[in-house]
Amino acid sequence: MEAKCIVAIVERGKADKIVERAKKAGAKGATILYGRGTGQAEALKFLNLRIEASKEIILILTDVGEYKPIYDAIVEEGKLQEPGTGVIFTFMVSELTGLYYREYPKVNNVR
Repeated sequence: MEAKCIVAIVERGKADKIVERAKKAGAKGATILYGRGTGQAEALKFLNLRIEASKEIILILTDVGEYKPIYDAIVEEGKLQEPGTGVIFTFMVSELTGLYYREYPKVNNVR
């Protein structure tokens, strides 16, 4: 499998809904990590205290031929075309070990 990694960095609290939409578009799973922005625009001052914005980072591995609908669904659900809502990018995965999709046994021809 030639794999592509989709990375989306979104506002905290929005990742679950975005991942749900990505799965409907063909993603078989996702990993959500938590982080915080350190850029100038991310740091807010409140009563002389520096408050940094929390972020969620979504990682999705997919076959290179199947990434575009997933990517587009994330952009749409996360409103990533609007300024300040997040960022998304992809990169090719050069080596991958340990990724197996679960196969469930058929019971009465139903999975």
